[in-house]
Amino acid sequence: MQAKQPFLGKERHGRVTLELAQGKYLRVRCTLQGKTYTKNLGLYSPDCPSPAVLRVSRNTAQELDAHLTFGRIEEFINFFQSDRHSLELVQPCTRSDEIKKTGIELSGLWEKYAEFKKPQVSPSTYVKDFAKARNHIAKLPTKSLDDASQIRDWLLNNLSVDAARRCLVQIKAACEWALGEGIIDRNPFASMTIKPPKGLGEDADINPFTKEERDLIINAFASDRYYSYLAPFVRFLFTTGCRPSEAIGLQWKHVNSSTIRFEQAVVVSEDGLVAKEGLKTQRKRNFPITPEVQSIFDDLLVKNPSPSPNDYLFTSKEGKFIDMHNFSNRAWKSILEKTGIPYRKCYQTRHTFISLCVAEHMNSTAIGRWTGTSGAMIDKHYGATNFTNLLPPCLK
Repeated sequence: MQAKQPFLGKERHGRVTLELAQGKYLRVRCTLQGKTYTKNLGLYSPDCPSPAVLRVSRNTAQELDAHLTFGRIEEFINFFQSDRHSLELVQPCTRSDEIKKTGIELSGLWEKYAEFKKPQVSPSTYVKDFAKARNHIAKLPTKSLDDASQIRDWLLNNLSVDAARRCLVQIKAACEWALGEGIIDRNPFASMTIKPPKGLGEDADINPFTKEERDLIINAFASDRYYSYLAPFVRFLFTTGCRPSEAIGLQWKHVNSSTIRFEQAVVVSEDGLVAKEGLKTQRKRNFPITPEVQSIFDDLLVKNPSPSPNDYLFTSKEGKFIDMHNFSNRAWKSILEKTGIPYRKCYQTRHTFISLCVAEHMNSTAIGRWTGTSGAMIDKHYGATNFTNLLPPCLK
């Protein structure tokens, strides 16, 4: 068991380093996109080491590495930006009389783990990912940790490979936490893995619209009896390549004469839709105001000539946050059916912008800065979308 291995002052957990800082603090450290992130986890004395603190610190390092491995960059950054005192992350909890090392069930362990993690994750992650795991656990034919193999097999037989993998990762993390807290003696899921299928996630699902399809969609929104008020929102998505959640979170105070400053996104929380500081992969980024973007702003200002700095640019008819679930299932789906364009998710507006920039041979680093991704990611995923437009050179 890893927690029983001696700690020699520094050790690597994937891309994350756990180290002793100033001779008295356990600290995690990692470099991402050229920036070094560090955070003290708590007091630790080499002369009188605490096995519980070391176990939880190692679990934290492993979880941070898992965030990077599975592309959960927002959760990785949120951990280091959290205002929650670091010591709280490694203090061993008092074991409830309800929990015993023998006979503990996964459902009860999960609830305590979820409660522990709630202050540390974004509202949308807690509502969506933790709720999904809770629902899957509730349907398991057995909740006993002695039946770990049966639980893994049920996940594989009843969920998609990706959903089964994500749920197993969550269950494994919950058991690692319980192990560090002394609630259980071993993690029966520790050696279990489900290999993810290639190309997972919206950022890897690239099937952009053509220029003609893009213009058809925008014009169809503008002329539609019910959804014309959403036309500026759709134009903005196609014109900037931003994520829908970033556009919905944009306020007039984020716009000046030359630049848009993206620094918050609207996400789902237990209290409904809320604006959350920070973006998916970074704290903020700027986007230059092009003539097309300015045209969108001019149209918005015709309807609202003197907006307050805190007014949101794109809202529902009632002036509330645009609900992307409703937008996708109603407006977006209806317009694509109306135009006869094969259905693709609204997120493809982002891929369309990036792909059209690549087709115009724009610098990948610049595109990445505009859209909040890396030049390497642009070259890897978007260059391949334009192969049909290329001809081999004449070798004579």
